[in-house]
Amino acid sequence: MESLDERSLIGSCGLYCGLCPRYQSNAPSRCQGCQLGATRSYCSVYRCCVTKHKFLTCAECPEYPCGKLLRTLRVDRKEDTFVTHKQALPNLDEIKRDGLGSFLEERRKRRLLAEYLIANYNAGRSVTLYCTACALLPSRTVERTVAKMERTLGGLSKDTKERKKLAKEMRRLVKEAASDLHIDLALRRKKTRS
Repeated sequence: MESLDERSLIGSCGLYCGLCPRYQSNAPSRCQGCQLGATRSYCSVYRCCVTKHKFLTCAECPEYPCGKLLRTLRVDRKEDTFVTHKQALPNLDEIKRDGLGSFLEERRKRRLLAEYLIANYNAGRSVTLYCTACALLPSRTVERTVAKMERTLGGLSKDTKERKKLAKEMRRLVKEAASDLHIDLALRRKKTRS
């Protein structure tokens, strides 16, 4: 994915698609991202931002943050979907403050870290954790966590049983790093009625 245009991975609402588990998935339901995927046909924020106002993100809009954006991000309900919404508004604020190029450069680094973790330490159920960790933790913290793991390994194993053990240890280290920084990696999902 080195030739990927990072601009295609920023959602109008500030969510970065490169750190979304549905984007990182290999399943048939894989999403191509908000700028390229089917989401844009029904997303009210995309239609307002890109189609109506011709902006790439809501950070460019003089009405930012508007009620439509806040409702879509479920800010009032403090809910997530399959991706953390904790970073959407801070992402837009960062784009406004530092510019899109700087923002995308940092997110590319985070996306590559997530892809490395998924490729090397995923025993089948770690994609969401790694994407969320790379979205919320400082990238340097994730890099140090990977380095700590790999110093103890001396190389990645090809053995399936060993890889599962390593994946479990990496998940533990990632959660520990988040805990040390008082960062909650859990998604806040809507409670369903019984």
